[in-house]
Amino acid sequence: MVVFGAQVCGDLSAGASREWLVPDGTGGYAMGTVSGLRTRRYHGLLVVAEPGLPARRHLALAALDPVLTLPSGAQVELAVHEWAGGAVSPAGHTLLERFDLVDGLPRWRWRIGPVVLERELAMVHGRPHLGVVHRLVSAPGPVTLALKALVTWRDAHGERTAAGPAPLVEAHGSGAVVESAFRLEGPGFSKTQQWYRGAHTRAERERGLPAEEDLWCAGQFAAVLHPGESLEVEAFAGEGTPRGAERIVARARARNRALTHDASDDVDRALVLAADAFVVAGAAGAPDVVAGYPWFGAWSRDTMTAYEGLFLATGWYDEGRELLRAYAATLDGGMLANTADTGRTEHNTVDATLWFLHAVERHVSGTGDDDLAAELLPALEEVVAAHLRGTRYGIRADADALITQGAPGVALTWMDARVDGIPVTPRVGKPVEVNALWINGLGAITALQERLGRDAGAVRTLLDRARASFERRFPFERRSHPATGPQDARPLYDVVDGPSGDDPALRPNQLLAWSLPRGPMRGRPVPEAVSALITPLGPRSLAASDPAYVGAHEGGPAQRDAGYHQGTVWPWMIGPYADAHPAPSAKQHGGLLQGIEAHLWDWGVGSVSETADGDAPHRATGCPFQAWSVAEVLRVRRNVG
Repeated sequence: MVVFGAQVCGDLSAGASREWLVPDGTGGYAMGTVSGLRTRRYHGLLVVAEPGLPARRHLALAALDPVLTLPSGAQVELAVHEWAGGAVSPAGHTLLERFDLVDGLPRWRWRIGPVVLERELAMVHGRPHLGVVHRLVSAPGPVTLALKALVTWRDAHGERTAAGPAPLVEAHGSGAVVESAFRLEGPGFSKTQQWYRGAHTRAERERGLPAEEDLWCAGQFAAVLHPGESLEVEAFAGEGTPRGAERIVARARARNRALTHDASDDVDRALVLAADAFVVAGAAGAPDVVAGYPWFGAWSRDTMTAYEGLFLATGWYDEGRELLRAYAATLDGGMLANTADTGRTEHNTVDATLWFLHAVERHVSGTGDDDLAAELLPALEEVVAAHLRGTRYGIRADADALITQGAPGVALTWMDARVDGIPVTPRVGKPVEVNALWINGLGAITALQERLGRDAGAVRTLLDRARASFERRFPFERRSHPATGPQDARPLYDVVDGPSGDDPALRPNQLLAWSLPRGPMRGRPVPEAVSALITPLGPRSLAASDPAYVGAHEGGPAQRDAGYHQGTVWPWMIGPYADAHPAPSAKQHGGLLQGIEAHLWDWGVGSVSETADGDAPHRATGCPFQAWSVAEVLRVRRNVG
């Protein structure tokens, strides 16, 4: 349980910088801030994902604005909005007594003297269906509650304004249907039909994106309430019927409690619920993973990097098995498909496939699922064969058995940011983490072959060659941090055999050489220079001493992308860092994770952000809810891997 009082809720600099998320299991969600202020274009009570395409989302119900008519006849508005020009009106956040996140579900409590009103909401798991309950806790007499429904129907990444047609609202049952796309249901509905112009989203302004839009007030629900009574409203898309908002909230709470019944503490409980948010129904009916909320869809690299934490650390083995089988079906030319946020299927990463090899072996090793090993092993062996032949974008095993890659205008590693179509960190040549993953993957395949009684001789010979080449090519002596111990403690080049030679930039990518279970440096001491990258939220993506270092991940899209991997902190890499510095127990890693555990309540409440500033105080940036960040913290805490 997380509680924020009036001091946080009533201060927009604090309450509006903390966000909550309630997912629906399809890629859609309800999302907003503790204070109630919409600060992103993505915030709303009903955001609908297209079936099987979690990246294609539409904002439907933007807000339900409560208005109380007290026994005295006075009207009190409890919503909060910011408008173009800077005005904040109404300012209902100043009446918030507290905000709770209980069993992963948000609850607001407003107090107006003796009158206390609470709001709870939840989604139906597996459907774009919202239930919102407003409960009158106390009052000296009956009060009238009205809920103004502010709606739209537009792509979640865009805006809609009064310059175009107003959303079509048609009466239906005890509510309305909006744009023939979603339905509102509740008591006492009456049409209002007017624009609310110039709604401002301050987070979009900070990101250098359009920050104003217009919202359509479709109408309002209303009821006279006595203490203990509730007003229930539902909003849902697709085929469906009203289920009762109280019932939706109760079922969601029961589901979340079941998911966390074996959690060891509040942090563990929060991480399990955070992990559940990312597991959604995919296009083929099999589970898939949303990389981050509110704007990412499914990305195979993120999915496979997060696999152990999301599916093995949680014990969700059956879902994981089906996900691996579905992804195996996308292999083409030895490369795993990557479903971009556009919805197009592309094969455009050098490392996602290698993470897939790792995920399959970890699954089989952890669950004893030899049937899956037998089913997928031929596909994994074909991955190796395709890399030996050479595949897209110059990806191939070179004469030294190491993987080289690169083509004009593409960025194939996880450091894939581009500005004006030009990669910021192209890393053409032989990237260190790619070859650590390659060596680990070859080791994973030999382990599966031996497990099934197959001949592992050819892959093992390739593995031995690649390992020897790695140990010969990647370690080097840094002038600023000369090795004082054995050769094993030397840092590694970030890329070798690049267009300009070998790249000595100090980045955390090399951690995978020590962290992966069959990595080329596993079990050897990590150079002190690499440990200097660590911050409370994870390693910086580039040493602060590097001339190219960018300490603040901020500004418009081009500025942010230019600094994305140039010093920005990536919490997911706390996992490789922890594995590279093995401790006998998860408790001994607790000191390493304390900064991230505190961060759980700082920004995306109950979750871990995508990125953070390299400079202190390491302000969180990027997506507030990120799959591989959550997965790696959960995995390390539960000692999986």
